[in-house]
Amino acid sequence: MKTDESDLTRHILQRVEEIYRLMGTSVPEEWLSSDMTVTQLRMLLLLQSFGPLRMSDIAAKLQVTLPTTTIIVNNLVRKNMAQREANPQDRRLVICKLSPEGQKLINKLWDSGRIAIEKLLEGFTAEQMQKTAEMAELFYRNALDFAKTNK
Repeated sequence: MKTDESDLTRHILQRVEEIYRLMGTSVPEEWLSSDMTVTQLRMLLLLQSFGPLRMSDIAAKLQVTLPTTTIIVNNLVRKNMAQREANPQDRRLVICKLSPEGQKLINKLWDSGRIAIEKLLEGFTAEQMQKTAEMAELFYRNALDFAKTNK
């Protein structure tokens, strides 16, 4: 087994990519059959990750102009995937958030990944499950530390 840390990192990432390809993780039918653009899907994922955001924050995170953001949000609102709300203290500030339909669509994407992982775990012994749970805990703790330092 490789001992150099960068070699190990490359090995882990390679295996993850290979597992992803082998599993043939499917994209929910709703995503493939929808008339949503990649940018609209990115915005839904952004709203899922960060929660309700001001239009200017969305524009900055997507690296698009405010008028472009307005067009994207208008289309998502028309498709019932997002909702727009005015800030009661300052009506010029518009907050965008996922609608229940948008949340439902995002949940289907996460569910497909969860189902694929469950299938992988089905073949594990009790000892392998314990080791995997310990590794999952390590990943989680590292993710918490990462989130704290990268806000």
